[in-house]
Amino acid sequence: MIYTKDHKTFDMFDPFPEFGSKRKQLLKKSWAELFRDEILPELPVHLLTKHFNEESGRPTKELYAMLGFMVLQQMFDLTDEEAVNQFAFNRQWHYALNITGHSDEETYVCPKTLWNIRHILTEHGLYAPLFEAITVRLAKVFDVDPRLQRLDSVHIFSNMAHLGRIGLFVQTIKKFLVNLKRHHRDLVTALDQELIDRYMPQKGQSVFAMVKPSEVARTLDKVGQDLFALVTRFRGSNAITAMASYQLLVRLFEEQYAVEKNVETNQETITVKLSKDVPSNSLQNPSDPDAGYDGHKGRGYQIQVAETCSYESENKPLSLITHVTVEAAHENDANALLPAIKSTRELGLAPKELLADTLYGGDDNLKKAQQEGVELIAPACNGTPAKGVALADFTFSERGGKVLSCPMSHVPSRTKHKKERHSATFEAESCKGCPLLDDCQVKPGKRGYYLRYTDKEARLAKRRAHEKTTVFRNRYRLRAGVEATMSEYDRRTGVKHLRVRGLKAVSFAANIKAAGLNILRAAAFRSRRQPEKTGPIADLRATWNRKISIKGQFDAFVKIWNYPFGINNSIDNDWMLLAV
Repeated sequence: MIYTKDHKTFDMFDPFPEFGSKRKQLLKKSWAELFRDEILPELPVHLLTKHFNEESGRPTKELYAMLGFMVLQQMFDLTDEEAVNQFAFNRQWHYALNITGHSDEETYVCPKTLWNIRHILTEHGLYAPLFEAITVRLAKVFDVDPRLQRLDSVHIFSNMAHLGRIGLFVQTIKKFLVNLKRHHRDLVTALDQELIDRYMPQKGQSVFAMVKPSEVARTLDKVGQDLFALVTRFRGSNAITAMASYQLLVRLFEEQYAVEKNVETNQETITVKLSKDVPSNSLQNPSDPDAGYDGHKGRGYQIQVAETCSYESENKPLSLITHVTVEAAHENDANALLPAIKSTRELGLAPKELLADTLYGGDDNLKKAQQEGVELIAPACNGTPAKGVALADFTFSERGGKVLSCPMSHVPSRTKHKKERHSATFEAESCKGCPLLDDCQVKPGKRGYYLRYTDKEARLAKRRAHEKTTVFRNRYRLRAGVEATMSEYDRRTGVKHLRVRGLKAVSFAANIKAAGLNILRAAAFRSRRQPEKTGPIADLRATWNRKISIKGQFDAFVKIWNYPFGINNSIDNDWMLLAV
């Protein structure tokens, strides 16, 4: 059965009477007040209720509190045991989650329940709507301006070991043999006992421990022969080929080894591929097959993060993370630009200007962003600028790719355009005596010296020329601020070293941690920029301003009306102002 509470209706009596005025003041300055008033009632519980029966079964835990529990655990980077203890004994958590009782039924949740809720959110992708609901609510409450945003990626690690090639092969074969023994014991007994002993040794033994560098090549050949033997032996069995561990065997073999067939003898020989020939999306660890490899940062995943920002140096508005996507580490950043723009548009938080680094600044991305109504502010990344006099040193017309003059102010005698290709002809007399001729891109021809280029090269030349201006530098300087966000993202939520494996689990953690960071930022912003009065009347005024039910408004008005009489006449002025 489904159990939820109404968190929007005003409480007639204070549900937390044990807090004095000083501690209530601390609560109002903390994240708990913001979470209780703005986040908790907006959590997408309707998506979670679809996975429970409304009429039968034991009542669920209060589902708003459970979704809030998921957010708080990731926000403070807690283990399951630590999170259960905080849920049971931390009154600040109880205040934030609106847990008003003291019984075990309300304040205790077992780790199994925690695991079940997280499993539902992970497997059905409900972490994305949860992040979106929190972000949209905060953007509305704090009137966030999304017109200027910045985009970048950060490398993260899942909870997997970083294996070398031998370790990778051994662990993959061992994983297959363990699963084969569990489900098809008779097939394991039919295998060579020596092979089983190599990959499933007795406790305390390890055949492949501390392989000498001189024996690595021979060991790789031996492991490859075993891998090839297992793949070919069970290739015809539908029951075995359906096993995920067998599919990892096949994937590993195809990525790491090459098969050559002798036509005369009809025999197959295998050779180990060179490291440079192994694709970057190859298997990194059988326990986390979704992870990729980046030559600069290593194995793992990367998160694409977009956030709002502002040019204002004083009275800066709240900066919110508006987009989070997890990818394997080998994915190219250039492919993440368009999904980020579309994702923010779906939330109603699409940017007008987007700051990004060079990897996002390709010519194709620039055109795609323009089609989406977004101005991409990023250095050009296509090609390498020529040495000496570059195309960017020529003067182009404001519209189109027409060359107006060379760096020495010589005007072309003739220009020609054909589809996307252009040429400009300069007089031979002007170029022959030019001191820059040896480094210039013009080439001699029949009628003079020719400069040939395409529309794309002209666009890149204009962009590179614009990048040297003060205007571009002043606009682009804000992009560096995203590095501080990445540091805060990890420092406060521990996102760079996660306790989970697999793309779904990593995506769950990354999205919810980003939502948690938004909450912490919003709470700090409100405390810093919008200090609120404390006391009974201020509490009632805040309640009155909230979006509550008609009954809640009536109850609040009655309480306000009755409060001054016989209790504290010094607050009559506040009461009169509120009544007016």
